Amino acid sequence: MRNPFSGLRPALEVILQEGRVLPATGQAMEDLVRPDHEEVIDRLRTGDDRVFDVLLERPNTRPYVEVKPIPRTERHLLRYFLDGSARTFFLGDVVEGNRRSPIHVSQIGAAAVYRMDNGQIKVAQSKHQIVLMMDKQAVSFGDRVEELVKNAGPRFAFHDIMEDDGETERTSPGKEPRSRAAHKAHHLMSGLEDELGRGLAREDGQWLVLDGSLSKDLYKWESVPQFFGVTKSFNRQPLFKLPGGRSGRVVNLYDLLVDLPFSARTCAFSARSGKMAVWYVRIREQKHLDYPLMGVVKVEFPNFSTDAVPSELIDEISGALVAERQVAPHGKDIRWHAHLYAIYLAEQAVKNGFISTEALKAGLKWPVGIQSM
Repeated sequence: MRNPFSGLRPALEVILQEGRVLPATGQAMEDLVRPDHEEVIDRLRTGDDRVFDVLLERPNTRPYVEVKPIPRTERHLLRYFLDGSARTFFLGDVVEGNRRSPIHVSQIGAAAVYRMDNGQIKVAQSKHQIVLMMDKQAVSFGDRVEELVKNAGPRFAFHDIMEDDGETERTSPGKEPRSRAAHKAHHLMSGLEDELGRGLAREDGQWLVLDGSLSKDLYKWESVPQFFGVTKSFNRQPLFKLPGGRSGRVVNLYDLLVDLPFSARTCAFSARSGKMAVWYVRIREQKHLDYPLMGVVKVEFPNFSTDAVPSELIDEISGALVAERQVAPHGKDIRWHAHLYAIYLAEQAVKNGFISTEALKAGLKWPVGIQSM
C-alpha cells in the first residue's frame, strides 16, 4: 500500500539532515484545542458587539416568538449542510543550535452534504488536505522545507505556526509554537469550509446551513444566496436589550435563554453593524436537559443590505431548525443536544476521509524518515 504521507518525505528528510530531531513518544501525539474552539471563535467574530440593543427584524417586537416546526415532508427548505474537522499531531521537535521548533502534521477537511426528498443524504463535495506546520523562522532551513512541501502537490500544504492570521494569535495567545498548532489547523480548516461553501452550486430555494459562526471575511460571501450559520457552542458574554416598556430591559445570555420555551426563538438582534442578524432557537425541551443553555442553537443570518429582516423569514428558518433536531447523535458528541443531524453527518463525511491515527503513526516515523506501510 502506498504511503499517504510520502509527499512529505523530502521535507522531513531536510529537517533530519539540517537539525537534530527529538521525536514524540510513540512517534505522534494528538494535540487538542482547548478551550472549546467554536465558542472562542464565536466570541472573536462577535467583534465589538458587547450589548445587542438593536432589533433587526420587522414587524415583530416581542422578545420570544413561538415557531411551528417545518419538517422536510411539509417543505424541504434546508438542503445543504456544511461542516469541517481538523486533527493535529505533534511529531517532535527539531533543534538547530540554540533554536527549536515543534513539528506538527494536521489533517484538515470540509464536506457539504445534500439531502434528497426521501431523506437520504449524500456527499455533494468535500476537500481534504495534509498540512505540515513548524515555526519557519526558528530554523535556517524553514523556507526550504516549505518549498518542498508545496512541490508535493495540492494535497499537501505548509504553514508557519507563528504566522499571524487574525484569529490564531487571539484564540491561542502567547509565544509557545506548540500551543498554537491545533488552533492554526482549525483556522486553516475554516478556510477550506469558506472555499467549499462559496463555490457550491445550488438551485434557487435550496438553503445552505453552515456549522459555526459566519466567516470573519463575510464580505466574500456577498454574492452567495440563501445561507446562514448555526452555532452549538457560542459566546456567553454579551448582554441583550429586550423590547418592551419604555426603555426595555437588559439581560445576560443566561437570563435570555432560561425563559426561552421549546420550539421558540428570540427576537433578532443586529450584529456586525447590521451586516448580520442574530437570534437563538430552542430545538429541545429544557426539562430533558441538565442546563438552560443546552438544546439551544445560535443563528447567524447574513444581511448585507442592513435593512430589517422580515419576521416571517426568521420564523420559517427557525421552524425548519426545530424540525432538524431528530435524529440526535446521543452519546457520540457532548454537544448532541444542539446538533443538527445532517451537520453531524457532514462532520462524519469529513472524518471518514481522514487517514487513521494508526496509519499516521505507521507512516510517519523518526529518525529514518517516512516508512512504507
